[in-house]
Amino acid sequence: MATAPIEPPQRLVSSVSGDPDSPVRKWLDALPTLVQQRLDDWELTLERVHAPGGRSSLLALVRQVDGTPAALKLPVPGRRAGHEAAALAAWNGWGAVRLLRADAASGALLLERLQSGVSLRSLPEAKALLEAAGTVRRLWVEPPADHPFETLAGRTEEDVEALGTVGGLTRAAGPLVTEAQELRRDLAAASEEQFLLHGAFRQGKVLAGERAPWLAIGPSPVVGERAYDLAALVLDRFEDLVAGSGAAAAVRRRMAKLADSLEVDRGRLRDWTLFRAVDAGVREAAVGDRQRGELLLEFAAWL
Repeated sequence: MATAPIEPPQRLVSSVSGDPDSPVRKWLDALPTLVQQRLDDWELTLERVHAPGGRSSLLALVRQVDGTPAALKLPVPGRRAGHEAAALAAWNGWGAVRLLRADAASGALLLERLQSGVSLRSLPEAKALLEAAGTVRRLWVEPPADHPFETLAGRTEEDVEALGTVGGLTRAAGPLVTEAQELRRDLAAASEEQFLLHGAFRQGKVLAGERAPWLAIGPSPVVGERAYDLAALVLDRFEDLVAGSGAAAAVRRRMAKLADSLEVDRGRLRDWTLFRAVDAGVREAAVGDRQRGELLLEFAAWL
């Protein structure tokens, strides 16, 4: 049991709506109690709350009754939050953190302990991409029968609707947005692949482990084609590519190398990458980061 008050990290607090009547704000206010309930029910000893942590969950480092280290995660409630447990159960530790227990009512997950401060981002780019590719390949499995995951067509339909608002971006963004919308319609209609995808894969979502060198965390699972997952890896740390010399050529080389190494069609990877870059650029501009949004659109234009 905890011996000190449980305080949510400031990063999580800052990311949650200040409206006291919003469901997420009420969840945040109840979070110390929710954590304590899991500690008591699962007979866990709290070591500390991980800080600075993330913006979409609280992570507490704990020990089980036999002294084995573990991590207790309570995600911000939402439509997709409950699917993380199902994806981790499907992978059963293959390429991803192992799920030890789950509580459907609170959304709490008890996970094997990884090295939260050591991700693939700590490696040189070439090595990080190699390890990331090897990790994401393991995650691409056939989804279980009667799975709860949304399809890629369904998820990206919401993204296409969001692209209809291009506020905060230059007029030059218009043609890219139109192309992204058209590409998404063609991509969703033409794909026959049905793999379980991580959905939010990037180098920062792969941590060092004990039973395996690198394991993925924090999926936003979706069922669809592999190129969608890989597109996020093409975009990862895009600022480094933008800042370097010969950036456009470097982007295309990275994309071709990843496509060939994982036997993914280059053309479809290019199209999904453009779509995801434009989608991310519009979202960044919508929340006030116009500079980052413009950089993402510049990245998309090089494709």
